[in-house]
Amino acid sequence: MLRSELVARLSNKYTELRPAEVELAVDAILDEVAAALERGDRVELRGFGAFSVRRRDARTGRNPRTGAAVNIRSKNVPFFKAGKDLRSRLNNGLDPEDR
Repeated sequence: MLRSELVARLSNKYTELRPAEVELAVDAILDEVAAALERGDRVELRGFGAFSVRRRDARTGRNPRTGAAVNIRSKNVPFFKAGKDLRSRLNNGLDPEDR
């Protein structure tokens, strides 16, 4: 789903809000999540999941075209872990971790 599709769906669901207001709200939420991750904070939305930042260590990779070794620097990457309610919704009411 694209951001514009999310705004359109929410605008249709909450008809008392103008699409421009919905777009501002969506942008504000996403900006706050991104800013928290940028600070190194964890963002937890109970039932949905948690966003965090993980560090990838430096490593040696390969150029797929030439096969030559390439040094890849360490970097921070965003990480998402789905919450129990979301996992359950995706698996017909069953949490796959409850085996």
